[in-house]
Amino acid sequence: MRARREWMRLGLLCLLAAIASVESAAQAQNYPTGPVKFITQLAPGGGTDPAMRVVIDGLGRMWGQQTVLVNQPGAGGATAARAAASAAPDGLTLYMAITSTFTVLPLAQPNLSFNVNDFVPIGFVGEVPIAIAVSPALPVNSLPQLISYSKQQPGGLSVAFGLRGGITHLTAELFRIRSGADLTMVPYPGAAQAISDVISGRVPVLIDGMAGPIAGGKLKLLAIASPARLPFRPDVPTVAETVPGFVASGWFVLVAPPATPSAIVKKVNQDLRAVLAQPDIKEKLDALSISMRPMSPPEVTDFIHNEEALWKPVVERLGLATQ
Repeated sequence: MRARREWMRLGLLCLLAAIASVESAAQAQNYPTGPVKFITQLAPGGGTDPAMRVVIDGLGRMWGQQTVLVNQPGAGGATAARAAASAAPDGLTLYMAITSTFTVLPLAQPNLSFNVNDFVPIGFVGEVPIAIAVSPALPVNSLPQLISYSKQQPGGLSVAFGLRGGITHLTAELFRIRSGADLTMVPYPGAAQAISDVISGRVPVLIDGMAGPIAGGKLKLLAIASPARLPFRPDVPTVAETVPGFVASGWFVLVAPPATPSAIVKKVNQDLRAVLAQPDIKEKLDALSISMRPMSPPEVTDFIHNEEALWKPVVERLGLATQ
């Protein structure tokens, strides 16, 4: 009798699982059933915010639904991550997570009420090499000149970047350490204000993603932290040509709140790949210096883990893990 009850219990569990699977598949087939909100920790216009808007607009057209990017900067990215982690797992709230979400946030704020690794990876959206640029008024035209000039100035030079603890901050700190340049870190709430102050000459140096005003010639671009010179800007040296082995890029991935059904994740991944393959989307992202690397959800997980391993020693060395 006991064995029979156990078999009945197992059968019921299997039946319930099958029903849930069918319901999940049906939900994904009709997805999305309403407007979709995408949360980001970036300030409006900063970093890869413009590229994110290109992608979500493309998804909105594909879905026939309104899509909106919600900027929630603050607390080193914790504000946006917390909002995304607590959202309903129905696919109607998604999270555009950037590099620092996984590489800095859990180390700098170990008492978070959520685990960033509980987010459900959907797809890799894009990456952009980090650039070092200076105000047009600064009398330097190369990275070696910048390093030398900074050492000649009383108190060195100020370097602007958006978002303390972000990839541009890590890059700035690592460049200061590796190059020996005399630099003072000046964090901004977002990249847009940092760029504006460097263009106007209020701050002499900028470290930010290779996009917008940097790519558009409003600043003097000295070097790119990519492994090799960019095909569309072969005239710009890499940082590694001056500081051997120096490479850094910002990236952003699309993830979902914990417990989001796998069927929805699969559907969004497929739609994201389709949007990124559209010629007009690719052209717009190319103009923003964004390169794409389509990935499956498991590939995104592996990529994130590799980046965590890469940047964790840097975060710890800079003391950000205890701040």
